[in-house]
Amino acid sequence: MKVAALYDVHGMTWALEAVLAEVGEVDCVLLGGDLLRGAYPDQVVARTRELDAIHVRGNCDRTPTDWDRERVSEDDLAWLASLPMTASIDGVLYCHSTPRDDMPITTVFTPDALLEQRFGGFDEKTFVIGHTHHQFDRRAGDLRIVNAGSVGMPYEGEVAAFWALVDDGEPQFRKTTFDVDRAVAELRASGWPEAEQFIAENVLVPVPRDEAAAMFEAQNG
Repeated sequence: MKVAALYDVHGMTWALEAVLAEVGEVDCVLLGGDLLRGAYPDQVVARTRELDAIHVRGNCDRTPTDWDRERVSEDDLAWLASLPMTASIDGVLYCHSTPRDDMPITTVFTPDALLEQRFGGFDEKTFVIGHTHHQFDRRAGDLRIVNAGSVGMPYEGEVAAFWALVDDGEPQFRKTTFDVDRAVAELRASGWPEAEQFIAENVLVPVPRDEAAAMFEAQNG
């Protein structure tokens, strides 16, 4: 079974469209949370609800901003809030952050003991997550924790949309380029208050991967 795992779109329609155009023939599209908190949350929610997809909830979907609430219908917000935290497909457990909590920070630097604490105790031994916006493939004991990356706000040292293809339970990293000029134009047209900062720091200049991961990891204390 082939699963396209798309995480952390964050309202970036051009990135989502580019990935969907490249996914090809898969058995399932899995949206791993955080459709909201970006330039066009309403368009992204509408597009993903059109898909015959499986959704799990992210923390941003649970706590929409004022910008999200002004643009996304009450029905869509209620639907997002009601989404499950996990989905099990082909022996792989998909969740936004961890199976029990959508907020913990897991990075390429997280100690093995913390991984075992957060992901141990489940029938599944392979987990596909998002939340920290950078791809990694970690092993701790008999556990494998794979971050699919972010479609809309990646921290990879490269401007592209990042996702994962899971083929018969085996995760494989993917990245998809998109039209940067279009992204800049649409961000500026959106009226999103964070648009100019996002253009300067995420679109015209990529976020360094290890620097971002280290900043996230510092939150683990």
